[in-house]
Amino acid sequence: MATGYENLISGSTSTSSTTTSSTTSSSSSSLSNDDFLQLLLTELQHQDPTDPMDSDKILTQTSQLATLEASENTTTALENLSSQLASSTAFNAVSTIGKMASLGSNYIPYSGTAVTYEMYFPTAITDGTLTIKDTSGNTIRTIDLGDTAAGESGVVSLTWDGKDNSGDLVEDGNYAISATYTDSTGTSKTTMVGVYPVESVYYNDGETYLKLGSQYYPIDQVAEYYELTDS
Repeated sequence: MATGYENLISGSTSTSSTTTSSTTSSSSSSLSNDDFLQLLLTELQHQDPTDPMDSDKILTQTSQLATLEASENTTTALENLSSQLASSTAFNAVSTIGKMASLGSNYIPYSGTAVTYEMYFPTAITDGTLTIKDTSGNTIRTIDLGDTAAGESGVVSLTWDGKDNSGDLVEDGNYAISATYTDSTGTSKTTMVGVYPVESVYYNDGETYLKLGSQYYPIDQVAEYYELTDS
């Protein structure tokens, strides 16, 4: 028996279903599981007892309801999981404060003008050598830290004029910078560009940034974290 209500679920285009569907769509662009169940119950209430609905049709519509319910539950679960992951990421970011962070590269770009960069020295510099190499690993410039940065420690700002050991300007490109130095205790240490302690964590528009030196970097740009040792 045709009741007119089964068309609301089956998607038929009869006059009755069209009118009712138009009313439904005016208040919502899609049916929720509650709407779906209400339509099914209404259909059952108005069926002819002498000509009841086909049981297969009822099972099919019930299955559709179960699928809709499962889909909504999955969406809710994913939203909750996303929120938990965001909270976990924020907690993990805070736990990196005080640790050493490496950006995975000690190269700086040079493009014809003097370059200012930062290096981290855990203890005060007594003497040492800063080395600049090209991408082939060739040393193009060495700088005496005893002359340029004696007594400095922490995050130190340095400037390279772009010249090699002969006093000539180098070609534009990327150059690796590292240093070996001794501190006031006579201990020899090494450091390089791109390795700094994590000073603070900053959140903006759902993104997490770490303060390394004087700049903030997206957390996904950090390649490694580790504890600073005295050696």
